[in-house]
Amino acid sequence: MKQKLLILAAVLFVGSSAFSQKFTLGIKGGANMGKMSGKAFKDEFTLGYQIGGFATIPLGGRVAIQPEVMFNQTNLDTASQFSQVYAFRNVNNVKLNELIIPILLNVNLNKYLTLQAGPQFGIVMDQDKNMLENGKDAFKSGDFSLAGGLQLNLLKFRVYGRYVGGLTNMDNVGDKESWKASAIQLGVGIAL
Repeated sequence: MKQKLLILAAVLFVGSSAFSQKFTLGIKGGANMGKMSGKAFKDEFTLGYQIGGFATIPLGGRVAIQPEVMFNQTNLDTASQFSQVYAFRNVNNVKLNELIIPILLNVNLNKYLTLQAGPQFGIVMDQDKNMLENGKDAFKSGDFSLAGGLQLNLLKFRVYGRYVGGLTNMDNVGDKESWKASAIQLGVGIAL
């Protein structure tokens, strides 16, 4: 009986150490494949990039909070009827630069795999200047999204993939249609 208790205690100790976490800071970057909903934009993902940093704050057990601050570039292709919907001429591509702040809940499924989900806040820093009408910005200054995905943890390296779905109407031109951003983000990071 004592041997079984010792074996059980050893298994629990090894299992809890595999899931133990500590506060970490890191840098990350990767691809941002984004698109904007609405008939003014092509319904396809286009390649952009993102770069920034993250922190992992343990909450106990398998759970942690991972806030991030990232520079995010989204390249959007307009649809052929864009100029028919809005009074812009010669606009084929739109570049949107944002500061994004995801606040993710991390749940360690095992030593190597982490499930991530949470809100993401975006602040539009710069937009293509062809997208101005009467001095008014075409996109709203910020947005709110939900993000979810998986992260692979290999020693200090992180490989992540997530989907981000926008909840905010980004159209600041008028009420002709709703523009909502979505993205697939893939990248790598390293804990410092």
